[in-house]
Amino acid sequence: MKIVIINSGSSSIKYQLMSMPERTVICSGMIDRIGLETSNFTYKTTVNVIEETVPIPTHKMGLEKIAQFLMDEKVGVIKSKDEIAAVGHRVVHGGAVFSETVEVTADVKNEIKELSALAPLHNPANLEGIVVAEAIFPQAKQVVVFDTAFHQTIPVIAHKYAIPNALLEEHKIRLYGFHGTSHKYVSEQAIAYLDKKAKIICIHLGNGCSITAIQDGKSIDHSMGFAPSNGLIMGTRCGDIDQSVVFYMVNTLGYSMDEVNAILLKKSGMLGLTGYSDLRDIEAEASNGNKECQLALAMNVYRIQKYIGAYTAVMNGLDAIVFTAGIGENSSYIRKSVCTNMEFFGLELDDAKNDLRSKEIREINAPNAKTKILVIPTNEELEIANQVYGLLNEAE
Repeated sequence: MKIVIINSGSSSIKYQLMSMPERTVICSGMIDRIGLETSNFTYKTTVNVIEETVPIPTHKMGLEKIAQFLMDEKVGVIKSKDEIAAVGHRVVHGGAVFSETVEVTADVKNEIKELSALAPLHNPANLEGIVVAEAIFPQAKQVVVFDTAFHQTIPVIAHKYAIPNALLEEHKIRLYGFHGTSHKYVSEQAIAYLDKKAKIICIHLGNGCSITAIQDGKSIDHSMGFAPSNGLIMGTRCGDIDQSVVFYMVNTLGYSMDEVNAILLKKSGMLGLTGYSDLRDIEAEASNGNKECQLALAMNVYRIQKYIGAYTAVMNGLDAIVFTAGIGENSSYIRKSVCTNMEFFGLELDDAKNDLRSKEIREINAPNAKTKILVIPTNEELEIANQVYGLLNEAE
């Protein structure tokens, strides 16, 4: 069975064509920096590697480009659309409606659209991926995997807000948690590596960032909340902020609510602090003496360290921390900074191991460190493929 996996992020699309149940990757690639003049496009098969830097203004254009390459006469890997049995999609917010993987229907698409208000940087891109895929592969089953599903195990003591009970009971306002597909995959890899159901803090660092406390294989607390905007400092999102700031901006400074929303989601975070949203640019500027970039990096690291402390307390211990996603896997600077002055938590980094680049699971802690420091490449696409294949098998 051939399954196309579409993972649309806030500024990126990762994709794979997989053969299941063999878990064989036939083709893979990604587009990042969507919306910029310097969008990067990659397309990889067993015989071809194509890389381009071209303007890709929208997710729709990115998805159309991917489909074009999949069926290209020279470098394509399928001759007919009929070869595709299913398309698996990552959708960020499933709200209280979706707690498991589902096949796409008109009602499902409407619910995803309704939930866009809670994930305005993600759900619209996710839904567009579904609509475009339906047009390109009309014969394939479209299946959705929700980021919020993994966090359904977060107990009420952690997911309930201290607001009137009716807002949860009638309007489902609560912490939902995000990046669940990534956190689930990576934590399962960590448990297998450690050979025990450990107390793990999983740190997903990309353009969007989140951190999860995972105990005995279950998510028990998470930095994002009702929408994927809380917690760590992100590419364009501010993360944790005093809600009074919102009222002050509206009532005293004269901003509209839409303007405040746009500022906090699209103009804040590392972009607001530095003028850059991509950490690679910020690290380069910081190394050249840019004080704003140096401060922004320090603030980013400080926020992560605060959450490590909080989640270690919640779990009454810590066996391992895991770095994953684009920044977590590739930025030795961020990993080193996060682990600096954290000896109380048993975090001792081996600088030589930290500087090595690898696509394999690896530990970068000092040999006698109390707490393991792991770098585990996430594979949301494989996790999505597993869930899509499982759902279709159940249906049969």
